[in-house]
Amino acid sequence: MKLPKPFLNIAFLSTYPPRECGIATFTQDLVLEMKKKRYLKTCVIAVSDGDQHYGSDVLFDFPQQDRKSYTAAAERINRSDIQILIIEHEYGIYGGDSGEYLLDLIDRVKKPIVTTLHTVLPSPTEKQRTILKELCQKSTKIVTMTSSSRKVLQEVYGADPAKIEMIHHGVPDFKLPDRDALKGKFGLADRTIVSTFGLISPGKGLEYGIEAIGQVVKKHPGVLYLILGQTHPVVRKQRGEIYRSSLEKMVKELKLTDNVRFVNRYLTKEEIVWYLTLSDIYMTPYLDKDQAVSGTLAYAAGYGRVIVSTPYFYAREMLADGRGLLADFEDANSLAERINFLIEHPEEKAAMEQKTLLLGKTMRWGNVADRYVKTFFHAANDFLSRGGVKNEGYNVQAAE
Repeated sequence: MKLPKPFLNIAFLSTYPPRECGIATFTQDLVLEMKKKRYLKTCVIAVSDGDQHYGSDVLFDFPQQDRKSYTAAAERINRSDIQILIIEHEYGIYGGDSGEYLLDLIDRVKKPIVTTLHTVLPSPTEKQRTILKELCQKSTKIVTMTSSSRKVLQEVYGADPAKIEMIHHGVPDFKLPDRDALKGKFGLADRTIVSTFGLISPGKGLEYGIEAIGQVVKKHPGVLYLILGQTHPVVRKQRGEIYRSSLEKMVKELKLTDNVRFVNRYLTKEEIVWYLTLSDIYMTPYLDKDQAVSGTLAYAAGYGRVIVSTPYFYAREMLADGRGLLADFEDANSLAERINFLIEHPEEKAAMEQKTLLLGKTMRWGNVADRYVKTFFHAANDFLSRGGVKNEGYNVQAAE
């Protein structure tokens, strides 16, 4: 029998470029991989916070803070030929208190839902717990990016363990010159490069990273710390460049202008990978101990960089089994000690890089996308087996 094409029609509910947001970038990367699958039809329903102008990937968009739009979006999804709705969930990208407007949408959608969780808080507020608990109940499948989040989902949010799938954060796959070649290209052949990238906000703890570099250069004056990325657009809108300015002032006061360099712009994915590849050490001095996922740390792991990080939720799992070093929160001395150790013990550093790269290769988007495809088709099967209405065009056997 000739199978219908496409076999499955999926839609992503998420922020999306040109909106500058980590979730938007993640979704775009996954959509690009999904479009390579001949048995899928893919589109995006974008949550907007301004006058974004989208490309052809976006079926429609609606304003983040307009509550009525969530109901209207649900009805439009129900009338469409969309067969599975994939929700990229982060509390801050949906409207209302902790993103509660999303509940209006999921209460009305009659299609199977697959939810990817970018934050799983072990100690949520009551509002946060209520939202995520209901989202887990309404979802046919739940994707988390760490194994440790599985236990939290069950114990704190009452999630059905049979619904939960663990799929690593994806990492783009670029073929680039090696570290020494890239250092030469950028005029950094004689420097030890430490880097941090991402949208800048006070929660990143960059002041502790800068202070740590101030201690490291006393022993290793050739160190250069690259702080890569512009201020988060929400932070910039609310507070301007106060935080970045404070960091720049700190660099001058500590006389580190030759050892700390800001790259103040929104980097393309390829630029990020270029900088990561030439880095000797990647550092995340983040302050939030409950941070469940870090796309920036995932990128660093994906390219086998040795990582020094504070022990937030995601870092503890990613740096386990000798894949990096954990430092104390809000402790520049602790960060400096880890960086100095890596500089002074190149063999141990090289071993850590190899262990990280073994994991990192499994995180490239091609591998990650295949896991998502299986999850989407299994969600379609599960939805039908529980009495869901079959849409025209389903052929869930394509998953197997």
